[in-house]
Amino acid sequence: MQLAQKIIIADDHPLFRAALRQAVTQAVPGVEIVEADSLAAVQEKVEQHGDADLVLLDIHMPGTHGFSGLVFLRGQHPGVPVVVVSGSEEPHVMKRAIDYGASGFIPKSAPLETISEAIAAVLEGDEWLPQELTDNMGDVSEEDQQFAAALASLTPQQFRVLTMLTEGLLNKQIAYELSVSEATIKAHVTAILRKLGVHSRTQAVIAAQRLGVEPPKTEV
Repeated sequence: MQLAQKIIIADDHPLFRAALRQAVTQAVPGVEIVEADSLAAVQEKVEQHGDADLVLLDIHMPGTHGFSGLVFLRGQHPGVPVVVVSGSEEPHVMKRAIDYGASGFIPKSAPLETISEAIAAVLEGDEWLPQELTDNMGDVSEEDQQFAAALASLTPQQFRVLTMLTEGLLNKQIAYELSVSEATIKAHVTAILRKLGVHSRTQAVIAAQRLGVEPPKTEV
């Protein structure tokens, strides 16, 4: 007997999660759906459900900084395919998503039938992008590719610390949020700087912001 497939829907908008749920159930009868509304929740769900068949990831959720969440998930859980679902629909954004390891890019403006088709295609092992995508996609620079690889090497806790650094939190604030000592955070920051090949917190934040994507003017 074949086990039911499991898909994680990660989006902070309840209405769009509901729409994705409908598209998923149309594409995969009997599917088990797990939902998350922030990057931290996605990390937790993927840890709990390492057998997930697919993650549908919004790149503008709380805790995400552009493609940082995608890069982290691909680095920590390479066996779980990730499809970016976003209102940022520029061709170069779609191309960068694929370059950073996504199995597909689904525009939020796509009709439910198209979303269902895309999900089914990726579950079959295909890569999916909108048919009308132009050739003007642009390549990710070698520098950004190297940084993405370094980012993927961070541990989950180090990634959380880097995310909080980009939000402007001080070591003592991060320590409080993560319920650890300030010395532990200092050790994490040192390890982060070493892995990213930078020499200061400011440089680490600037590097992380290179993976950013301008949020769409209107969200679902």
